[in-house]
Amino acid sequence: MIHVKEINTKKELQQFVKFPFSLYKKSKNWVPPIINEEINNFDREKNPAFKDAKAWFFLAYKDKQIVGRVCAIINWNEVNNLGKKKLRFGWFDSIEDPNVAEALFNKVAEIGKQNDLEYIEGPAGFSNMDKAGMMIEGFDRIGSMTTNYNYSYYPNLMEHVGFSKEVDWKEFEIEAPKEVYERLEKFSNLIMKKYNLKLIDLPTTKSLLPYAQDIFDLMNRSHKDLESFVPIKPYQIEHYKNKYLKFLDPDYVNLIADENNKLVGFSVIMPSFAEALQKANGKLFPFGFYHLLKAQKKNDKATMLLIGIDPEYMRKGLTAIIFYKVNEVFVNRGIKIVETNPELETNNQVQALWKDYDPKLIKKWRTYTKKL
Repeated sequence: MIHVKEINTKKELQQFVKFPFSLYKKSKNWVPPIINEEINNFDREKNPAFKDAKAWFFLAYKDKQIVGRVCAIINWNEVNNLGKKKLRFGWFDSIEDPNVAEALFNKVAEIGKQNDLEYIEGPAGFSNMDKAGMMIEGFDRIGSMTTNYNYSYYPNLMEHVGFSKEVDWKEFEIEAPKEVYERLEKFSNLIMKKYNLKLIDLPTTKSLLPYAQDIFDLMNRSHKDLESFVPIKPYQIEHYKNKYLKFLDPDYVNLIADENNKLVGFSVIMPSFAEALQKANGKLFPFGFYHLLKAQKKNDKATMLLIGIDPEYMRKGLTAIIFYKVNEVFVNRGIKIVETNPELETNNQVQALWKDYDPKLIKKWRTYTKKL
């Protein structure tokens, strides 16, 4: 007999967060989150996303053992301002039992119907800064800090409970250039001179903080036409600064400004923290920080996290500036392998950026949809 319970206490929330640690205990490729950060992410007092969203958390039990979890989310900004009568689901995990998945999603559907919504979509988080998508290819490869990893039976569970494909996301692997190409350097300098652009110097992580607002504003402008994108609100920026900037090395961040110091382009790269997070096993203390710092300073693998270009500068060659600086960092820091962040299969513009680098498709994710 499967029993699904909506959880409300701190103890139950900890169980919700820790369930994957037991589910993936034997997996060599699952990358655990930091437990306290996950708990804070679900705290209505600490995560400003709750100003625009409401969430319900469910645990499934079988013979008094936790066998599954899911979170139902309504992003009211998305529903009321963007006109999408959608219920999101996220943080879905389950043993290989379709009855467990069915019981969990029956509860999710109840939330949607009670709020007069029209369809369910996910996996997704509260906003576009959370992980999204369910892995459908690449199960034999290690996960990452910024993406979901799941067992290969998950897509079958989704189909069993009546979900169908909404859209797919692709991740590519690229062999990092071993040298900084002179031709790219010349073209980059030409573009900067033509449009009176400049690179912003970032000697420390602290020096990056004043540009956080501009980075998120530019991300909103450059990503506004993408599927399921919900703009980041000003009051959310401080939260994401605290959550993500501590992991950023300024060497891996490139900011391009015009003659009036307006940010018109940026790129954010991150050394791979996958193995370090596996060693940390959900805890920063006593040794988790050590593993993360070590991965940040010495690593031959990186993730291309974000690229943003002001719509007014699209197709004007700013990617050449970004790629030149990225190549320079890869050579200086000994990066050999680069993984792109998941890209919408329909985002041909971004995928075209890698065509000269012999990209290899290594993983795919899918978001699913179901009418209520």
